[in-house]
Amino acid sequence: MSIPDLPGDAIPRPEARSRYGNGPVYEVFGKRYTVMSSASGYSERGVASWYGKKFHGRLTSNREPYDMYEMTAAHKTLPLPSYVRVRNLRNNKSIVVRVNDRGPFVDNRIIDLSYAGAVKLDMVGTGTSLVEVTAITFDDPPGDRPTKQTTTPKPVAQTARQPVDPVPRSTQALEANKIYVQVGAFGSRENAERRSAELTAAHIANVYIHEDTRVNPALFRVRIGPIHDVVQYDVIVEELENIGIGEPYLISE
Repeated sequence: MSIPDLPGDAIPRPEARSRYGNGPVYEVFGKRYTVMSSASGYSERGVASWYGKKFHGRLTSNREPYDMYEMTAAHKTLPLPSYVRVRNLRNNKSIVVRVNDRGPFVDNRIIDLSYAGAVKLDMVGTGTSLVEVTAITFDDPPGDRPTKQTTTPKPVAQTARQPVDPVPRSTQALEANKIYVQVGAFGSRENAERRSAELTAAHIANVYIHEDTRVNPALFRVRIGPIHDVVQYDVIVEELENIGIGEPYLISE
């Protein structure tokens, strides 16, 4: 299977909620998850991973065979099936996938992409990436949904498919974006400095205050970074949790 043989994005269409994998509550590894009643309005930033050969051909949570060469994904709480747009915050590459499975059941991971999806986001080599996941629903304006492609990717026989080698670094898009973790936005510099001092006291490095004058009155945003990889992000999230700060927000510029 070569790069041109990769499938196009999943095309969102109205689908009935699956009889399988939709809870409404389920438990994995002793942790309980509540399935969302609707995907509408869902948007989240965090870490994406991918899964491949080990699961190829096995049944997904909604009882469809998993095909690592299709544009699908696993999510812990979105209704099955759902459609989401996934954007790699580092390189701005974007895909649309159909969520038909549950997972990833690993701390600090928000979505598990198929192998094909990971290749198209240029994250196979690293295994993970910092991403933005946004649900696509039929309540959204038409311009927010991809339209059906006019050309159909060349079909590839299942027996002929081979894993795609990651694109050589020299041919990848330049990583133009810098990524930061934001841990507060304050109306006064004094409050921002208080938060900054709290982080510094916890030995968290690269803390700074960004004065956002694009809004009136200005906001003072406390940020950590830039973040160079998922390993660094995981460490920062753990450090923040240790001092009682949850749900940090990823910023890309």
